[in-house]
Amino acid sequence: MEYFRSGLKSVLGAPAPGTQPTGAETVERLVSRVSTSTLLEDRRDACRALKALSRKYRLEVGAQGMDVLRQVLELDRSDCEIIGYCLDTLCNITSKEVFEEENESNINIKVNVGEQFTEMFIKNTENVTLVLSFLEEYDFRVRWPAVKLLTSLLASKPKEIQDIILVSPMGVSKLMDLLVESREVIRNDALLLLINLTKSNANIQKIVAFENAFDRLFDVIKEEGFTDGGIVVEDCMLLMLNLLKNNTSNINFFKEGSYVQKLAPMFILPENIEEIGWSPQKVSNMHCVLQLVRTLVSPNNPVQIVTSCQKTMRNANLLEALCNILMASGVPVDILTETINTVGEVIRGNLTNQEYFANVMAPSNPPRPAIVVLLMSMVNEKQPFSLRCAVLYCFQCFLFKNEIGQEQVVQTLLPSSTNSTLTTGQLLCGGLFSSDSLSNWFSSVALSHTLIENPAQREQLLRVLLSTNLGTQPVSLLHQCAVYLQQTSKLQAKIGILMLLAMWMSHCPQAVQVFLNVPGAMAFLTAQTSASEYDNNEEILQGLCAFLMGLCVAFNDNSVQNYSKENLSQLIEKRVGTETYCKKLGEISRHEVYAKAAKQPQIRAKHSSELLLEFEFCKLFKALEPVIIKALGVQRDLSNGMSELSLSEHENALLLQYKELIRDQDKKLQDLQKNINNLHRENQDLKAQIEELRQTNSQLHDQNTLLKAQMQLSAGTAPLTESPDKVKQLEAELLDKDAELERIRKDQDDLLELLTDQDTKLNAFKNRLKELGETIEDADSEDNNSLGSDNEM
Repeated sequence: MEYFRSGLKSVLGAPAPGTQPTGAETVERLVSRVSTSTLLEDRRDACRALKALSRKYRLEVGAQGMDVLRQVLELDRSDCEIIGYCLDTLCNITSKEVFEEENESNINIKVNVGEQFTEMFIKNTENVTLVLSFLEEYDFRVRWPAVKLLTSLLASKPKEIQDIILVSPMGVSKLMDLLVESREVIRNDALLLLINLTKSNANIQKIVAFENAFDRLFDVIKEEGFTDGGIVVEDCMLLMLNLLKNNTSNINFFKEGSYVQKLAPMFILPENIEEIGWSPQKVSNMHCVLQLVRTLVSPNNPVQIVTSCQKTMRNANLLEALCNILMASGVPVDILTETINTVGEVIRGNLTNQEYFANVMAPSNPPRPAIVVLLMSMVNEKQPFSLRCAVLYCFQCFLFKNEIGQEQVVQTLLPSSTNSTLTTGQLLCGGLFSSDSLSNWFSSVALSHTLIENPAQREQLLRVLLSTNLGTQPVSLLHQCAVYLQQTSKLQAKIGILMLLAMWMSHCPQAVQVFLNVPGAMAFLTAQTSASEYDNNEEILQGLCAFLMGLCVAFNDNSVQNYSKENLSQLIEKRVGTETYCKKLGEISRHEVYAKAAKQPQIRAKHSSELLLEFEFCKLFKALEPVIIKALGVQRDLSNGMSELSLSEHENALLLQYKELIRDQDKKLQDLQKNINNLHRENQDLKAQIEELRQTNSQLHDQNTLLKAQMQLSAGTAPLTESPDKVKQLEAELLDKDAELERIRKDQDDLLELLTDQDTKLNAFKNRLKELGETIEDADSEDNNSLGSDNEM
């Protein structure tokens, strides 16, 4: 501490006896020394002192010293030590972090000073370009602070810094060179900088990818020990994820560059993994690499890219490695869950990969197919909820566009099956009617996926018979589902069964016929659809019942007496009411549960109670809702024989009145639409004005920050108060100074005019004397002669 004090004395000079300079005064003197001193050592010492004060007196250093520090970066760039001090100081004053030293100074500032100074610093984009240029300097004292300053600026103003670096010559290239830096602290900080830089910016992502990012990152991962490495491996993976997510260009580049093959070693587990266990960092690293694989084969990607990546993963034995993890012992639950999801997306819609997965055997006694072992976990209520959801998603992916797989599952339920071992069909059938409502829902959804776009399996599944009690005649699976629907009191189980029946009965008149013959089935649907009291989730149940009633009309072949299309249409109209029916049917697509389920194939829920609808059912509902409405409308017209010709005069008058009312309402709707368009334009204009005001406000913010610093300087060490009277006083003083400056300028102009007049008269007198033969000594010549002699000396 004494050394620091003596250093300050040497820079500032000793203070007057008995006085102690305030922080603001100290900063002012240091800034003055940096800007005026001719000796490099003095400037360097002053910069070192500013760095030491830049945390506690951030406001003063930033307000007074930012421009001076920038000048040092330009003029003294040959001296690495002073450049390092300046970069560190700028990093401190632009940081979003609130330092402990600031809290000690008891300065109450509500705004984030670091963000304000960042905005001021980057207004001149050349400042960022200047900092980027220091990345080329190998000296540790310069390169590391430059990386930290860029990270600080990026944290406060990410979009602005991304735009500046994007147009800066070789800006991204300079950053990429840091990935081969031998000094790990610089390389690791550069990794963090690139992670933040590549977020949500496709152009920077492409440039980084084509600057050999993947090669360099895989080299780092290999050096660190793949998934057994430290947090640096995780950072490398996070950067890769940024480069690949929703970026088809980079995914193609990754695949064509044979980088998929470089992922395979990361999934190799040591033989003694059960003994050594999984460290928290290994779990994080494995999570990232699994996410990376899923990014390449995400259902959101174009089909061609997904198919190509799936093929490459199979050829690179990546699918085999994933299945080995799936069947390994001692794998943490969260890793196992994510591996199941990953396997699902690697095989989804790819028949070759689906066939490979169907033949994977679990190391059990006796050996069982991996699918059977996974389904055992799905229908086991003791297993973690996230794991059960993952198994369902993997099973759905296995059946997606896989008619062979759909047939194989249904075959395990048919009477002709001679297999005595536990099968997928038996597990699903057991889960369908278990006491666990979540197992009911999982099994219903899983079984419904055996029927998607497969009319043959809808008919085949009708052959499945169940023996409900000893000594009783077996009933069909569909019959038992309809009975269970009426008996169970669990909402989740009902919704699952209704979705299964809807998938089964759509485009299948035989299934509709079986359902209509179940005692009480139509009465149950009618009662639910016509019910007037319900809570939020009951809306879904009643909407599904209405949907199933509509399917019984739309796909009815009139083979069941008393339940023909016409009879069912009249039942809906008289017992439920057409308006009520349409409202109940529309409740499904308006419900938040529908909106969430329809977004993506994978089930995403934090709690089991959130599972009500699922993705493929939402697709089915969207496709068939208009079909049902149309079928009901047609039946109503046919049964009533209604037309304008068959109506009475009074009814015709009413019909014309309604038509006129509809035309008026249509005109009002058009007028309202025009008003909406006008309001939209006005809204855009207001947004433009707000943006202009925001920019003005930003400028005032900067001025306010500087004013606060000036107030602090004028008040010594007194705490800041953002006082309006003080600001007005300063503004009044500023106006007085401006007026005084204007007077001085006017006086100066008058003096210049007098000097010009006197100079003209003097030259005239000199010329007159020369004409009279007098020798005149020229004052300018004397000055030049004296200057020359001084130079010689």
